[in-house]
Amino acid sequence: MISRVKIHFCSAGYFIDMKRRNLLKQAGLITAGAIAGTSAYASAEKNKKIIPVLTLAHITDVHIRPEEGVPERYKKCLQQVKQHKINFVLNGGDSIHAADYPDITRARVDEQWNAWFDCMKELNGYEVFGCIGNHDPWWAAPDKTDRMYGKDYVVKQLGITNRYYSFSRMGWHFVILDGNNPHITLDDEQYKWLEADLTAQPKNTPTLLMSHFPVFGATPILVGGNHSDNKKLKDLFYRHRDKVRVVLSGHNHLYDKVLYNNIWYCCNGAMSGFWWGKGDKDSAEEGYYLETPPGFAILKLYADGDVENTYFPHSF
Repeated sequence: MISRVKIHFCSAGYFIDMKRRNLLKQAGLITAGAIAGTSAYASAEKNKKIIPVLTLAHITDVHIRPEEGVPERYKKCLQQVKQHKINFVLNGGDSIHAADYPDITRARVDEQWNAWFDCMKELNGYEVFGCIGNHDPWWAAPDKTDRMYGKDYVVKQLGITNRYYSFSRMGWHFVILDGNNPHITLDDEQYKWLEADLTAQPKNTPTLLMSHFPVFGATPILVGGNHSDNKKLKDLFYRHRDKVRVVLSGHNHLYDKVLYNNIWYCCNGAMSGFWWGKGDKDSAEEGYYLETPPGFAILKLYADGDVENTYFPHSF
C-alpha cells in the first residue's frame, strides 16, 4: 500500500512535473517568438532609420568660366558627385564666374553660360534645383528690357520656375530662396510667400531651405555675407520648428555647420574653392579659401526628419 501510494505520488508528481515542464517549454517558445518578433520589428525600425529616404548633392559657387581648364576640372567633380548615388542636385548659386560687374559684356556672359551648359551634360538624367547667386545676373545690359538683364534671365538659364519656389520629394519639403535683394534679404513679397508655404505644409513635415547666402553660421563672423534679416527668419523658423530641419547656403566659400534651435545651418564651401585658383597668403593649402578646400556636400535625409550633411573636398 505504502509502496503503491509512493508509486502513485511519484507518478502523479512526475505527471505534474512533466506538465509544468511542457508549459514552461511552451512559454519559452512563446517568449522566444515574442523576442524574435520584437527583434524583427526593432530591426525594421533600425533599417528605416539607417536608410535615408533621399541622398542629394549640394553644389555651390561653381564660378564656371572657359579659361584655365575649369570646365574639364568641374566635369571631373561632377563624376565624383555621381558616385554617391544621389537622387538629385541642389545648386546653391554663383553658377557662372561673374556677370554682375559693370564691365562684363554680352559675349562674356554667353561664353560663361555656354561653359555651364556643356558641363551640366554630366548630370543628364538628374534633376537639378538651382538658386540665384549674386554673380549670376547681368546688370550691365543696355537697358532693363534686354532679355539677358537681371534675375529673370538667370531663372531661364537655370531652368527653374521662379526666383524662389518650393517642391516636395519622399515626404520632405524643399524651399529655394532668393536673397539677392538690398542688404541680402527676402523682399516682402517673397517673405509672405515663404510664411504661407511653410504654414501650408502638414505638421511635422521635414523641410530643407536653401539660399545662396548664409542665414546663420560661423563663417559670417569671418567674412560677412549673411542675411541681414536673419532674426526675422529665425523667428519664422522657430514658429515652424516642427518642420524646419536644415538651411543650406554657400557664398562664403567656407564650410561650417551650426545648430541653432534644433535647426542645422550648413554653409557648404565652394566647388571652386579659391575660384579655381591656387590661393593666396591666407590659404591653408593650394586651392583653399582660408582653411576650406574646394568641394561639395552630400546630404542624407531620413523619414523622421534627421539629416546628415557631409562635406567632400576634391583635388581637381
